[in-house]
Amino acid sequence: MPLRPVVVVHYHEISLKRGNRPLFLRHLARNLRSAIADLGPATVRQRPGRIVLDLDGHPQPEAVCERVQRVCGVASVSLGYRTSSTLSAMQSLIGRLVEGQTFDSFRITARRAFKTYPMSSVELNRALGAFVLERVKTRVDLEHPAVEIAVEVLPDEAFVSLDRRPGPGGLPVGAGGTVAALISGGIDSPVAAWRMMKRGCRVVFVHFHSVPYLPDTSQVKVRALVERLTQWQYASRLHLVPFGEIQREVVLSVPPPARVVVYRRLMIRIAEAIARASGALALATGESLGQVASQTLENVATIDAAARMPVLRPLIGTDKLEITDEAKRLGTFETSIEPDADCCTLFVPKHPATRMTPAEADALEARLDVDRLVAAGVDGAAVETFAFPGGVAASR
Repeated sequence: MPLRPVVVVHYHEISLKRGNRPLFLRHLARNLRSAIADLGPATVRQRPGRIVLDLDGHPQPEAVCERVQRVCGVASVSLGYRTSSTLSAMQSLIGRLVEGQTFDSFRITARRAFKTYPMSSVELNRALGAFVLERVKTRVDLEHPAVEIAVEVLPDEAFVSLDRRPGPGGLPVGAGGTVAALISGGIDSPVAAWRMMKRGCRVVFVHFHSVPYLPDTSQVKVRALVERLTQWQYASRLHLVPFGEIQREVVLSVPPPARVVVYRRLMIRIAEAIARASGALALATGESLGQVASQTLENVATIDAAARMPVLRPLIGTDKLEITDEAKRLGTFETSIEPDADCCTLFVPKHPATRMTPAEADALEARLDVDRLVAAGVDGAAVETFAFPGGVAASR
């Protein structure tokens, strides 16, 4: 009889949602289907405390498991096999899985999804462990086993796995609304956008560039970063905002030390207009407190004073090493450190102000036609859409 492979998905935070749990589970099941849509047919089933992907005859079970590991809301994922919930059936399956294998130590971790099963979890662990010891020259190690055999028993079926892997956790994308994330070509902003995805938000990306004053290298990098991040939310929109001419007008009217804060306030206003048109309820940025001149507490407060919707900063309390480590885990770091020329390098003073007040910023902006500059940024933005799998799907 052929083995019947399954991917067993466990969630944690979703289980705490009580009355809203079905909504979050529907989002999670939808995202699981989207993540593996191109790999071959799989049936997604909701079972008590878990979601199961049946892979009978599937050509790429390992690839399915790897994709599921990137789905936000997944606490852990196991590539295992399905059998009936009788002791003899579970023993038979375990025997097939360990046949011919050698390992120094093991443990059985058996869990029952219903308490009326005729054996307790402890009794199952002992019976299945004794079965393994009869067939493999090994020993039991409950603390640091070389192999952990996980057994999950439901009323009508059981799953056995030798391979449990961590997922990202959090909440499924789409369950928490939409945010517009300001994304540069640097290390921080892609990590911030991903953290918003992990909290269940769908992310619309906004990038400010200075073409034709600078080369288009920042746009090339950002496209690659958005394509990478789209693996976590399956569809993305990137708004490419021309900012060079806006910066030039600021240079003509605003003294050098104040320009960075004025730039940021104009970016916030433009991104906010794009966010509202996209159905987003908040902005997100990659700022970390004190990292650069525009990110002092005083300047952050002054920049926020220009916004009329919440500005979320998921990295605000993290340091550069922590952000860099997370970028490496996400696979965005190598792209982010490629040299480029983005709008942050154009018309930037050597000694920017670090403690501007909202009143000072308002007085300087009175020299500008702010509404016209914001409209120019919004109207001049090009939009590109991304899909996973598939990369850039369309642009306009």
